[in-house]
Amino acid sequence: MPSDSGAPPDVNLPLWSFRDDVVIEPAAGGSLVVLTRWGDVRVDSAAPAIVDSLYRMTLGPVELTNVDDLDRDDLFAVLARLPGCVVRSLGLKETATPLLSAVPLAPGEVLELPELDDTLPIRLSRFAIVREHDGEMVVESPLSRHRVVLHRPLTTWAVGALGRATTARDIAQAINVTRELITELLGYLVATGMVVIGTHTDGARPVFAEDDDPDLRAWSPHDLLFHSRSRLGRHDDDAGAAFRNAPHLPPLPVVRPVPAGRRFPLHRPDLTAPDPAEMSLTEAVEQRHSVREFADDGPSVEQLGELLFRAARIRSQTEAVGAGGVRYPVSGRPYPSAGALYELDLYLTVDRCADLPRGIYHYDPLDHVLTLVNEDGEQADELLDSAMVQMGARRRPPVLITMTARMGRLSWVYDSIAYATTLKHVGVLQQTLYLVATMLGLAPCAVATGDSEAATTALRLDWPAEVSVGEFVIGLPS
Repeated sequence: MPSDSGAPPDVNLPLWSFRDDVVIEPAAGGSLVVLTRWGDVRVDSAAPAIVDSLYRMTLGPVELTNVDDLDRDDLFAVLARLPGCVVRSLGLKETATPLLSAVPLAPGEVLELPELDDTLPIRLSRFAIVREHDGEMVVESPLSRHRVVLHRPLTTWAVGALGRATTARDIAQAINVTRELITELLGYLVATGMVVIGTHTDGARPVFAEDDDPDLRAWSPHDLLFHSRSRLGRHDDDAGAAFRNAPHLPPLPVVRPVPAGRRFPLHRPDLTAPDPAEMSLTEAVEQRHSVREFADDGPSVEQLGELLFRAARIRSQTEAVGAGGVRYPVSGRPYPSAGALYELDLYLTVDRCADLPRGIYHYDPLDHVLTLVNEDGEQADELLDSAMVQMGARRRPPVLITMTARMGRLSWVYDSIAYATTLKHVGVLQQTLYLVATMLGLAPCAVATGDSEAATTALRLDWPAEVSVGEFVIGLPS
């Protein structure tokens, strides 16, 4: 056990600091400007002790009681103008490293520590996650606008005891620390929402409000975390076109290297030729619907070629210029894609098409060619059967289109939002396929989900560099 394990209550120290990205600069007339990610704050006519305290807080967690002539009320009035910038930590006397720190992740955040009853049931929130971050253990939650950094093993042991309902008193006994210390430590986790407090019930398990909250029951922890991390407001990660990987990795090519296999050139329709039978956009939108029962025959290879040509081919290639003059290749295609990056690839699992052997094909959007990549009937059956079940159909679909994503195409440019953006691309490509298929008289249906492991094997994917992200079925109307 570390030397702090039996620390008496009078050695617990509240410590204060600024986020690492806060900078203080002198301004005219003896004023200060505090530069923060949320905006700049000017501090005028501050007493020397306050100025000293602010500068010290940029260096790391400090105790504010040992600054000569410091008026704490005046200092806290200044700090109140900097919500979302102040890190609260709990430390121990004669130790350089705090036990834990609560780092704000959003503007306006002020931590209010509770008076915690050490006999009440407590538990880690079901939305909290524990992971490594910058060489330390952290606790995060999509419900919280703070990140709690666990600097020392003692705090990790305490968090490890919260996987089931317990009390601060029981944790103190289990890890051999004082009740006062563990209660104060857990107060930070409760204040940040990482730990929830329950209520006792006679002879039954404790009740925790988050378990019965109808708004929270609508979310799985993974979905809510994904939502919070792919939008701004509840995290402090870089988001958007940050080009974080540009100094370390080259951009992926516009087109995936064409796999080995027999190649089948596809029909290229003449988009300039007038066609009196062609639907208007309004007609295609109004007539579009999902079809789950198909004719015995499948679409022809000419129909597949026209569908893919109109919906997914590469129309043009060029070079884009990003932040700092970074250059990278992009393309133009019929459906939209963020930054013209087009990370999606298409694979066709063909069950019934008179002009194509049964098997799994990769679509090359540049040459408009199908390449046969897998003739294993059992693996094709597994993908087709999965789609049949997901659709609620009674027989295998004629053609299954599996959309995959080379995530490096997006994450090379975009931070935090790459996968969320891929799912948006799946949606717009599915809509494009729906409208074109409707115009061509085909029977389309988007599939709710697919088996990523089966797809990885059958499509010969290099997971996780390329992952399956969407499915779409094409047939002929029955």
